[in-house]
This record gives sequence, structure tokens and C-alpha cells, in this order.
Amino acid sequence: MLNVDRAILHVFDFDSGSTYFSERPLDLDVRSTKSFVQRHLRKISSNAESRHGEFAPDSGFAVELQHYLAGEREFVEFSVEIAQWFWEELRRAEDLEQCDLLVADFTDTDAASGEDVEFEGDAGKRYFAIELLPRRQAFVHEVEGDANGISRVDATLPNPSQKVASYVLVDAATGAIDFHDKERSVGGTATMVIPERFLQCTSEASSHEVIDEVSVIVRDVAEEFGLEPAVEVGRAKACVARAADVEESFSPAEVGRTVFAERPDVAERFEARVAEARLPEETPVRRGVANRLTKSHKIRTDTGVEITFPSELAERPGYLDFSTDAEGRITITVGNVARIENR
Repeated sequence: MLNVDRAILHVFDFDSGSTYFSERPLDLDVRSTKSFVQRHLRKISSNAESRHGEFAPDSGFAVELQHYLAGEREFVEFSVEIAQWFWEELRRAEDLEQCDLLVADFTDTDAASGEDVEFEGDAGKRYFAIELLPRRQAFVHEVEGDANGISRVDATLPNPSQKVASYVLVDAATGAIDFHDKERSVGGTATMVIPERFLQCTSEASSHEVIDEVSVIVRDVAEEFGLEPAVEVGRAKACVARAADVEESFSPAEVGRTVFAERPDVAERFEARVAEARLPEETPVRRGVANRLTKSHKIRTDTGVEITFPSELAERPGYLDFSTDAEGRITITVGNVARIENR
């Protein structure tokens, strides 16, 4: 369960050059407000496209965040300082985008607590989140006496199911950062405002990017050594899912050692390719995210047949078998089937 302890919304109006900084948090006793905030936070928490990072030693925000998490800073005051920073930075961008700023302190009780280091956590996992909510134009009806009309408004916030481009999520227990941002031109220079200027942190590939790259390397190496790529990629995905279920992370190199355990020459080639791609030694990935990305594998034949199968079946002989004849033609055998449904 995701419990929002505190959340606040600050409003930017770049057209008029005005800011509307809230003096008190959102009323989370209002069901619609609580639902909106929870769903947005859940969306960014489970986004496999989040990049990962660590604070630089001289990160000013990291210092202030530690003070806040230790109870030395008040939430509203701290959030206003954050909003003021984003206002000053974003108004310098060449392509202004109307947006609001959501700041939240929440706990995910479904996640296991990490080891306490510099940041102090509560039961479950405590996170500090900052999210830029882009406003969009919408048309609404107006009822005026006996004549109804249509007017345009630009204060519509994104739906909770909608992805947002810019956000920060900091694990209070470990200080680990998940973030997403888009390139902006500020002062004539292309920059990523969140990681480079605000957080001052490193930037590592997202879980989605690493899993995709590992799948590509497994496929290429399997083809190079005459193995069946569909089987090996399926086994690799199953390996990632198992690791994520236990550790909420996986090692790209370890995936290759596991998948190609019976072929040391193939495993060695895989590790060389991983090193060439400069993949991280360890990639964080939540259980739900890993399951979503790796639970199935889809193949398509040159005859137009498409097959989607659970990745774990690639490791279970008799369920999905591939054989190749002398002419290189592939036969796919689906076994242990009790019934077939039309979908």
C-alpha cells in the first residue's frame, strides 16, 4: 500500500510571470485529492523508464533533503524552496511549458525497507518525490441563463494514468535516485535540468534500457554460436525475473553466466559484449516492473506466425521446443497443452 504522509501543489504561470506557492499541504482527507496524488506517485514509482543515479558529494539538494528527512526542515517551507528553484530555472527555458509542481513525502509499505545509511527510513520504504505536472488545454461548457457556451481553460492537470516527463523519486533509506527528464534549451544550452542542475547526480540507464540491451546481446551471441535465440532470450528474461523477485535488482553479467552455464565459451563472449556496452554491474528493478517486462517473450516467423509465451517455459523442456533440419528450417513444437482457446 502507498501511504501519502504529506503532499503539496505549487502553481506556475509562465504567461503572466506569476507564481502561486501554497502555504499549506493538500487536504488528503478529500478522497479525490488523495486518489489523484497516490495514483501519480504509483505511476512514477513503477515506471521502468526511470533512470537511476546517486548524489554527487557536493549536491546542495542532497544536504537539504537529509535535513528534512531528519526532521530539521519543515515540509511546506522546504517545498516552497524547491518550487522557487524550478520556477527560476524553467522560466529561462526557450520552450516554456505551463506546469505545476507536486511535492510529496510517502511510504510504500509493500516494499521492504532498505539498509539505513545516511538517509533515515520508516517501516516499508519512504520516498521523497517531486513531479512536474504539465497542464493541458481543455474545453468546458458554460451555462449562462438561456444560452450555453464553450470556453477554453489551460489549468487541466494530467490524468493519473498519463505519463509525465519530469520527476524525481529519492529513497529515504538509501539516497538512491530514480528520475526522468527531457532535454530543455536553457540559456542557449541543451541541458537536462533535473539530473544536471537540480539533483547534481549521476545518470545510469533505466531498467527498461538495460533489460532490452541484455536481450539484444543474448540474441546476438546465441545466433553467433548456433543456439536458438528465442529460447535463450526467454531464459534470460526468466533469470532477470527471479533475481528481481529476491533482490529487486539484477546483474547483466550474471544473467549471461546463468543462461550459458553449460557453454563457458558463449558466456565469455556474452560478458565481453556486456563490457563493450558499458552496462552497469547491478541494475535496480522493482519486482512488479521486472514481471511486466520479462513475464513473456514474443516471436514472429517469416511465414507471419506470431507466438507469445511465458519466459519461464524456455527453461522447461517439453513445453516449447525448437528443432532445425539439415536445410535450416525450424520446427516449433508446443507440448503439454490441455486445451486451446481462441483469443
